[in-house]
Amino acid sequence: MRFRFNPGLTGALVVLGLIALAIPVPYVMTSPGPVFNTIGQLQGTDLISISGAQTYPTTGELDMTTVREYGGPQEGLSVFQAVWGWLSPDRRVVPRAAFYPPGQTAAENAAQNAEAFSSSQSYAIAAAMHYLKLPVIEQVVITSIGVGTPAQDKLRAADHITAVDGVATPKPDDVVKAVRSKPIGTTLMFSVIRGGAPIVVAVVSGSRTDNPATTEDESKIPYVGIGVDTYYQASFDIAFGVQGVGGPSAGTMFAIGIIDKLTPGALTGGKTIAGTGTIDPDGQVGEIGGIAQKLIGARTEGAELFLAPQSNCKDVVGHIPSGLTVVPVSTLTEAMQAISDYKAGKKLATCTATK
Repeated sequence: MRFRFNPGLTGALVVLGLIALAIPVPYVMTSPGPVFNTIGQLQGTDLISISGAQTYPTTGELDMTTVREYGGPQEGLSVFQAVWGWLSPDRRVVPRAAFYPPGQTAAENAAQNAEAFSSSQSYAIAAAMHYLKLPVIEQVVITSIGVGTPAQDKLRAADHITAVDGVATPKPDDVVKAVRSKPIGTTLMFSVIRGGAPIVVAVVSGSRTDNPATTEDESKIPYVGIGVDTYYQASFDIAFGVQGVGGPSAGTMFAIGIIDKLTPGALTGGKTIAGTGTIDPDGQVGEIGGIAQKLIGARTEGAELFLAPQSNCKDVVGHIPSGLTVVPVSTLTEAMQAISDYKAGKKLATCTATK
């Protein structure tokens, strides 16, 4: 059989091949993201700004680490990007379903991450205040408002709810109970503080029949479409200056940064210390994602010590860059002790494959 070269066919195959490479595949790629020094500045703005309390100068770095993500909740990667990620030692490619629930949009994901980041800052304040044995102020605030829900265009995120129908709501569950205690279609009067001023907002409760995932029983439960949580504050002002970052994993490093600014001396001893981990108001450090990429990012920026959640040890082993010491911690107190031991030259705990 004699093969005859057909330029037209070859060109068409090349074009088809290029199109195939550009077609999105349902994967997400992560790589090391930027690090932010929580006791430093970003574009001239303090990442942690404290007023109304005595603060102290400090040196070194307490870096929160991040992960860059490519692919988004719906976009996916091109075949070329996926192959590049699989071949790159500092990148990770995983099925999109491992990151996002089905049907989630980029806007919904961004809102969710922003809410988690805000909560992590609030929890960091509470954890730091508890560690320093300082007062903590608790408020019930609106963290999210669903699109097309009864509360949309009436209540706002960050509204501080003080009462519903005249009944005080000191806990998030009190708001939920107040809404559900009256029939669907009831006009509920929300007493809130918005921008420092008290106002009353009327919201008519509805049913969840517009949500395809709602069960028949849920459709009979009154709702207004808000998320509520406890927001923690110190007795003085603490503000955060980092923008464009989402998720809850900066909580631990924010808490340590607050403590450093409120206590004499340089906590780091002038060194670069990085870390990650969620934190709750009681100072418990929790598991996060993308830690292998965060280790690489931290070492690239000069970190020598990395504080990792104890529950992430299984992901740390085998992924520690040369020159970086990784110490597992499960509480803020353990993290502070690890920093102290590191400065003193003491032997530090490390992750093992069995943890």
